[in-house]
Amino acid sequence: MSQTQLNRYHVISMVIDKSMTNSEAAQALDLSVRQIIRLKKGVKKEGPSFLVHKNKGRKPSHAFSEDFVSKIVALKKSDSYQSANFMHFQELLEEHENITISYNALHTILSSNGVKSPKKHRKKKVHHRRKRKAKEGQLIQIDASPHDWFGTGEKYDIHGAIDDSTGKIMGLYMTKNECRQGYFETLRSVVLNYGIPVSIYTDRHTIFRSPKADKLTIEEQLAG
Repeated sequence: MSQTQLNRYHVISMVIDKSMTNSEAAQALDLSVRQIIRLKKGVKKEGPSFLVHKNKGRKPSHAFSEDFVSKIVALKKSDSYQSANFMHFQELLEEHENITISYNALHTILSSNGVKSPKKHRKKKVHHRRKRKAKEGQLIQIDASPHDWFGTGEKYDIHGAIDDSTGKIMGLYMTKNECRQGYFETLRSVVLNYGIPVSIYTDRHTIFRSPKADKLTIEEQLAG
């Protein structure tokens, strides 16, 4: 037995004696829990000889026979193993096909034959759109949009207020740059023509919220 096999036997023996858990053994040997369970079962039945690599004396991965390579590729493409990634496929070969092969050799055989390891697809996050308010005036959204409105190459900002429920434009005001005065005038138009809205939504522009707001003491805020 090689040093690696002796070390594996020592760890599996500790699992059998219940002085080490399957998870601890898997971490120590860099194997899966499924493989540890299989090795434990084999050692109990056949003793240390079970751990002798079944491919001992076989040619290296790059010199495997064409029949062996074809068999591995065919198995991977079959319905039984198609969805398994390379690591899981290696375990399944040992468990169901009595084929023991290193991960690197398996990866080389499959990759060189155009087979890719399936990647786990993460579920896309579903972003639920907020429902619009039920009635006009419950929420007004305000923002500013810079654009070359006159085609002169010079940009101006239109400050706008839109009702969340109806999508109706409630007020507009243009200035050279986005500013507090532009929003004041836009809101003046909203209040005079439609009344005071229940709530107003804005972005986190420094016009509305100072970046130092969370760092100021109450005394500093009261002092302006």
